[in-house]
Amino acid sequence: MIDVSEASKLIQEECQQYGTEKVLLMESVGRVLKEAIFADRDFPPFDRVCMDGIAISKKSFDAGRRTFKIEGVQAAGSAQKELVDNDACLEAMTGAVLPKGTDVVIPYEQIEIKNNCAHVSVDAVKELQNIHLQGKDKVKGDLLIAKNRIITAAEIGVLATVGMHEVEVAKQPKILIVSTGDELVEVTENPLTHQIRRSNVYSLQALLLKLGIASKTKHLPDDKPSLLAEIEKALDSFDVVLFSGAVSKGKFDYIPEVLDRLGVEKLFHKVKQRPGKPFWFGKRNANNNENNTLVFAFPGNPVSTYVNCLKYFYRWYQKSILGKELILEEAMLGQNFSFKPSLTYFLQVQLKNESGVITAMPLSGNGSGDLANLTEADALLELPADKTEFLKGEVFPIIRYR
Repeated sequence: MIDVSEASKLIQEECQQYGTEKVLLMESVGRVLKEAIFADRDFPPFDRVCMDGIAISKKSFDAGRRTFKIEGVQAAGSAQKELVDNDACLEAMTGAVLPKGTDVVIPYEQIEIKNNCAHVSVDAVKELQNIHLQGKDKVKGDLLIAKNRIITAAEIGVLATVGMHEVEVAKQPKILIVSTGDELVEVTENPLTHQIRRSNVYSLQALLLKLGIASKTKHLPDDKPSLLAEIEKALDSFDVVLFSGAVSKGKFDYIPEVLDRLGVEKLFHKVKQRPGKPFWFGKRNANNNENNTLVFAFPGNPVSTYVNCLKYFYRWYQKSILGKELILEEAMLGQNFSFKPSLTYFLQVQLKNESGVITAMPLSGNGSGDLANLTEADALLELPADKTEFLKGEVFPIIRYR
């Protein structure tokens, strides 16, 4: 049995990349960008009117003119017009090109229009007021988005602006989630008194969807020949296989034995933590591929599965696909808490923001089988194994999940 830090280290050493692919713009949301994006022209690409109003020459205003004959309208999306009479004006709409011969935009709120003339009610203007100059934000060739950024709505707007109808993103690993156990039935079924509905795979699928990964699922019976045949197919077809259950010491917990027989190298089995101690991790490289097939075999208790996915799989994914370590937050313990075993403890907590300080309030539960309790908590507070008493005000790492 190894400690949490050693388990994390061994998993991080198996970080892998799965290449890149081109996807349509709107299919790239939530994916990891794998090409640097540069400005294809200046931002903005022209001197841009920022408010609806009139465009005038400041020289004319400074000479004392306050009434300007309207020569026409500079609409957004229309070709640039030119002021013919320097003592006149052009109505100019937000987003339009600034007309030639003008260098001030006065908003409609500060003028009155009568008889095709604009009467200005202010006594002072600034040169280039309400004008967004060409190249003020970025110039052609500037870096707009660096590689390895998760694409959100903000990035989508920039990608569209530079004409990226297709985007190069990191390929997601192909992942299969496997549940085992004769006691499990589908969510559509009515379980008998000795059965429960299959839930862990859906929790794992949801956690993976949060990362933009569309995974597949499979349920296998507690039958060794079936497990051998089906798991061998999975190892040949998927980059990562996540198991939920059958890794402890029960008579039907065959997964470690089956994986060993299929040539999967065990990197560790059992971690000094609660919940999730029976966690098994290993790799297989059957065809001398560049990447190994990785196996995360989580214990079957729902909270154990949930904790291990957040703590270990999420960090592995972050480093593999984004190329950097997950930045851990910290929170202050909101009340005294005791935990006697010499194990790292992942305490379910509710978070409060008190004057900018994140406070974690312990949430009592009924152990690693208490799936419903997860809906009441916001995060996991990681308490170290070398202490038994944890005092209000002490700060520890947190793993948020909402």
